[in-house]
Amino acid sequence: MKKLSVKSVVAIGIGAALFFVLGKVSIPTPVPNTYISLQYAVEAVFATLFGPIAGLLIGFIGHTLIDATSYGPWWSWIIASAFVGLVIGLATMKLNVEEGVGTKQLIHFNVAQVIAHLLAWGLVAPVLDILIYAEPIEKLFSQGLLAAVANIITTGVVGTLLLLGYAKTVVKKGSLTKED
Repeated sequence: MKKLSVKSVVAIGIGAALFFVLGKVSIPTPVPNTYISLQYAVEAVFATLFGPIAGLLIGFIGHTLIDATSYGPWWSWIIASAFVGLVIGLATMKLNVEEGVGTKQLIHFNVAQVIAHLLAWGLVAPVLDILIYAEPIEKLFSQGLLAAVANIITTGVVGTLLLLGYAKTVVKKGSLTKED
């Protein structure tokens, strides 16, 4: 297996810290234990920039820290958060945002994040909640549906803006010239 670069390890640390902070600043919803927050936008962008392992670890570490400082680890949703980062990282591996971000890349990014959130919150989290915690099915799918919709919207809006902002900061190859 390929070793993680120092840049990727630093990105994982920063991404997990941002995931944690943004996850602690959230808006409660009418569905119990389900919130609207921005951490998945950051996870999606970091997974796109640094790959699936970074995305997985950011989601896993960040969500574990949120739960550990709140009510204790809820492993089904921690695993689902890691899954989101992994899927987005895998699906966007071929995107070269270093070369710029256009409509095609943004569509690709958003299709990836929609699929990741639908699978994570519509399948992974509810199934693990049933297997690990024997939670009532009707509660799980209302939580999962709301989480998926909220995360798709926040990742779509904020993640897209973050990618566009990042692309504007990258120096394009061949754009610098040597002065005599």
